[in-house]
Amino acid sequence: MKRRKILGFSNSKKKNLYRYLLLENGFSKKDLDIGSKILKSGNITMNTETKKFEEAFAKKLNIKYAVMTNSGSSANLLAAFAACNPLRKNRFKKGDEVIIPALCWPTSLWPLYQTGLKIKFVDINPKTLNVDADKLISSVTKKTKVIMLVNVLGISSNNKKIKDFAKKNKIIILEDNCEALGAKLNKKYLGTFGDFGTFSFFYSHQITSGEGGMIVCHDRDDYEILLSLRSHGWSRSNNPKQYLMNAKKYPKIDPRYIFINQGFNLRPTDVQAAIGYNQFKRLNQFIKMRSENKRKIIESLKNDSRWKNQFNFVDIPKNIFPSYMGLPIQLNKNMTKKMKMKLLNHLESKGVETRPILTGNFLNQPSIKLFGINKKKIKLKGVQEVEDLGFLIGLHTKKITQKHINLIKNSLFYINTL
Repeated sequence: MKRRKILGFSNSKKKNLYRYLLLENGFSKKDLDIGSKILKSGNITMNTETKKFEEAFAKKLNIKYAVMTNSGSSANLLAAFAACNPLRKNRFKKGDEVIIPALCWPTSLWPLYQTGLKIKFVDINPKTLNVDADKLISSVTKKTKVIMLVNVLGISSNNKKIKDFAKKNKIIILEDNCEALGAKLNKKYLGTFGDFGTFSFFYSHQITSGEGGMIVCHDRDDYEILLSLRSHGWSRSNNPKQYLMNAKKYPKIDPRYIFINQGFNLRPTDVQAAIGYNQFKRLNQFIKMRSENKRKIIESLKNDSRWKNQFNFVDIPKNIFPSYMGLPIQLNKNMTKKMKMKLLNHLESKGVETRPILTGNFLNQPSIKLFGINKKKIKLKGVQEVEDLGFLIGLHTKKITQKHINLIKNSLFYINTL
């Protein structure tokens, strides 16, 4: 059979290449029926469905305000530009320092750079994939005005400790929770510890609307800024009192088209909102099923006669209630990156879809060199270990079969032949 290479892996041309995907059948029939109903109504753009989802989201997370966006990346963009907006009292300025974990997604980082912040990367603990709170706090300087927390794959650091420290020092916290919807620290939802918290509804995430995201905040003024930035800097999506005030303040301008801020167009559609809201109602069910599937896969590996501690799994920090979206796996330290690549090639050839753990060590990405961000060429041991030895497989929202488990297990134990 002829083969082709996809992302460096040798794969079959068969349509049903993957027998174990990152996420299988992510949408229910009802999800698609609801989306289809909105399409057929002709009322596709952001409207009542979006508002309904935003209100339900804020209520469940016990936070005052939620603003839906067209993606989680857009939510991060809004968070950064809102945090430095002239209408905000505690805002950062161009040239201030931001601390961010080196294990991150590009759109956790680039909005910080685009707003003029000086980037300071910190290492992570490879056992948890998240930053250590004490080490992060010790890296803060007088120049530090922002901390970007990235809650990796359903868990976090001690965000409360970081939040308390930041509050005392008037440091703004942006909390990227795009991979941890539904997770909790001390019974408080992740994503609600920062000044702004962001969420993603991309296909393989905890819930999905195909594309889509959400940003949450505690303060009414921040909420008003977000609404305006999301939609061209417009004032018309803000509260009626603000609208009337602007109409009186600018009598020569059509009151329907008053732009009070800079802005983007990061609005979702009502199709996304309706599907996302229907999935959101099943979030607890998805969390439970993914946790159970994770347990089955790991137990099956460890109870197999071929098990020799070849793989390490993430340690769950104290007081964390996790919300998984994938299963991160790291090879034992006595193995090599070359062995990992051979294993990934084998997994893909057998139909087990894989991904890096986020992007690995983001300091190694060519875009970092392009923009001269790591001129001192710092090296971070923990995140490099994750890049060299770590990868990800999916966790499904439906009960996986024994066939799935056997496929995963037999494919992973190929490592014994290397």
